[in-house]
Amino acid sequence: MSTLTPHTEIINDLLKLAVDSGVSDVIIKANKPGYVRLAGRLKPVEMDPITSPEAQAFVDEHVPEVFRQKWEASGQIDFAYAVESIGRFRVNAFHQRGLVSIVMRHIKSTVPTFAQLGLDFASEALVRLVQAKDGILLVCGATGSGKSSTMAAMLNWVNQNMDKHIVTIEDPIEYTFQDEKSLFQQREIGLDVSSFDEAIKAVLRQNPDVILIGEMRDRETFETAISAAETGHLVFSTMHAATVAQSLTRLFEFFPPEEQIQARRAIAGSLRGFICQKLIPALEGGGRVVTNEILTADAVVKNLILEGQFEKIQGILEGSGDSNSYSFNKDLYRLIKAGKISKADGLRFSPNPQALDMNLKGIFMKT
Repeated sequence: MSTLTPHTEIINDLLKLAVDSGVSDVIIKANKPGYVRLAGRLKPVEMDPITSPEAQAFVDEHVPEVFRQKWEASGQIDFAYAVESIGRFRVNAFHQRGLVSIVMRHIKSTVPTFAQLGLDFASEALVRLVQAKDGILLVCGATGSGKSSTMAAMLNWVNQNMDKHIVTIEDPIEYTFQDEKSLFQQREIGLDVSSFDEAIKAVLRQNPDVILIGEMRDRETFETAISAAETGHLVFSTMHAATVAQSLTRLFEFFPPEEQIQARRAIAGSLRGFICQKLIPALEGGGRVVTNEILTADAVVKNLILEGQFEKIQGILEGSGDSNSYSFNKDLYRLIKAGKISKADGLRFSPNPQALDMNLKGIFMKT
């Protein structure tokens, strides 16, 4: 006989349905049926509404004790939730109009490979980037664009091929790694260390070769990443930015105008590359296809950053003849020509649809 409380049983049933259907996210709004995001589209589930007391009781029952005071004080919390035989989920619970809402993201149990993520074309550039002995690598994109999965695949390549000590700082932990050639220390905010700031300050004393910082969230975090890069560590992190150009702009927003020259020196010296990505509906078979924009910070790119000539970097992405740096439009062109996405979706997701449309007509601008 089940020992689960009724509200937990209802939500577990919803999670099982979601995992069985390949859903990425489950959204629960009090007094509404559950909603799921499948291949990027939001869909309601045929079920009775989840009441406000049920949503409230689920969070109250499953929020880790160490987070309880924060949940009660702030009305929002992140934590991990695991169900045997169903899976593990990243949970964000919050209040809206006085009622509890819950968003749950399925965390895959096995760390994906480049091939499983559809990153075959990008794998050469990604492997080259992760072999850097130090510096900062940033994986960028909107929420739900697969940043964490791409970063996990990169770390897993390191794990399988290099002997490194890897320390991760996550809120919460998403993928769990099994030590192969490398040794992992995965620290979850709230459970293993009281705060993100405390974990950041301590990480350089933990003898890492590689550091994963879940998100580049503020100046202090970025300055710690620069310090780590300058002292021989390779730092992985994510940012919410749509393109390489936007990502670079975001980095400089951490610094006031009077510190921009100093910031250019620091960023030019430590940056190894940006990987920006989007997920686009697949032309066949449902699901989504990943498209990337990758900038490898070679000597030319570093010099442009140092001189503040950011507007020239897009030309490098468009004009590069190798696979180490390329623009979204070049990758979208490839995907459309390969029959993996539709022309309409390629144009819709392109940061410069007019240029992509010309490319598809055989017209390419010289850079």
